[in-house]
Amino acid sequence: MFLKVLQPIINFIMAAFMGLFLLSGHAFAKVEINSADQAALESVRGLGPSKAKAILLERKKNGPFKDSTDLHTRVKGIGEKTVERLMQNGLIINNKTVAGASKDKPTNKAKETSSKRVADKEKEGAKKAKSEKASSEKTARQSRKTKEDAKEGKQNNQKGREAS
Repeated sequence: MFLKVLQPIINFIMAAFMGLFLLSGHAFAKVEINSADQAALESVRGLGPSKAKAILLERKKNGPFKDSTDLHTRVKGIGEKTVERLMQNGLIINNKTVAGASKDKPTNKAKETSSKRVADKEKEGAKKAKSEKASSEKTARQSRKTKEDAKEGKQNNQKGREAS
């Protein structure tokens, strides 16, 4: 009799645990961004209806996303860190589950930084050359002035000797 009373309670508890177990597996499901519909995109933790819709519109307009950088540059309001978080929560871009998988190639930002450094060094070199040129011109002017002063002094000495 005691077993008959506990049996439905045990079955209920077992069913509840099984349901929680199955639902927790759904929370970490992988979603491929280039083939998912709106509901699948919304199932990724951190992606709401508006961002899912923006992703779908951008994908329809300009084609599939190549990598995480492509996603955050094309969809307004999704930055690098957001993409990393979404990928940790199950978003997949071209079978890549880790953001920054395209770091083998330097990004445009890295290229810009590199060319900016080169340009800065060139500007610095040009300033240095200009400064050296100005300095040498100043030295040349000073030496000319010194020579002129020396000539003037000699002429004054000669005039003073002639007068005496």
